[in-house]
Amino acid sequence: MTKLVAAVFDWAGTLVDFGSRAPMGAFVEVFRRFGVEISIQEARAPMGRAKRDHIATILTQPRIAELWQQQHDKMADDAAIDAIYDMFIPLNTKSAIAHSDAIPGAAATLAALREQGLKIGSTTGYTRAIMEGVLPLARKQGITVDNLVCAGETPAGRPSPLNMYQTFLDLDVWPAAQIVKIDDTPVGIAEGINAGCWTVGVTLSGNETGLSLEELSTLPPAQTDALRAQAGKNLRAEGAHYLIDSVADLLPVMDDISHRLATGEQPNRPVA
Repeated sequence: MTKLVAAVFDWAGTLVDFGSRAPMGAFVEVFRRFGVEISIQEARAPMGRAKRDHIATILTQPRIAELWQQQHDKMADDAAIDAIYDMFIPLNTKSAIAHSDAIPGAAATLAALREQGLKIGSTTGYTRAIMEGVLPLARKQGITVDNLVCAGETPAGRPSPLNMYQTFLDLDVWPAAQIVKIDDTPVGIAEGINAGCWTVGVTLSGNETGLSLEELSTLPPAQTDALRAQAGKNLRAEGAHYLIDSVADLLPVMDDISHRLATGEQPNRPVA
């Protein structure tokens, strides 16, 4: 019988850091130090990419590119991106540690998947240095994984499938159709789609909504519904097969995927 063999998770906004808030303050602060004011929304736009790629993508936004040129008398080049990145990493490391609380239900979900015989993989846009600060704190909260692929550890990051391919090797799992990728960013969903996996987009706990659990809990239902719908639209646009509010809602989706696999279905890219 064909069955699922692994679930591969993103980290910030999916397993820890409700709202994926850790990188945002670091991005805003590092650009401020270079004389360029950016908004949280502008910082969020490329989320999910490796952080150097993320910085480079921020700098392509027309308003920011113009501000950079005004401040530095030239367009941002590779040397500028490297300088921002070098200053960003320690800021993001500190912020990631401060925002390492597990998302409610994450530990129980991982435990349930392991009881079903699945291996637990993970990929992230964070570097290994950042994750070395996060992993021990996550472990204390019951968040453990069987592998971790970080930014810069494969020749190309998201949305390429190479991080996923490395995960397949690390976990000794295949085929891709028996693996599920769970992520809160469009580029992370694209990573799973490009690898040939089932994909589950996380709407409310992740980057696309960008609010803490406390902030989200104060909203009227209509506003929460609107945020969920917009996040879902963005994730569906990259091919998400399923949408959930948070990882706490994952298990029924995994059951449905298992049923579809048993009937011979494959994770073809959904029609928008």
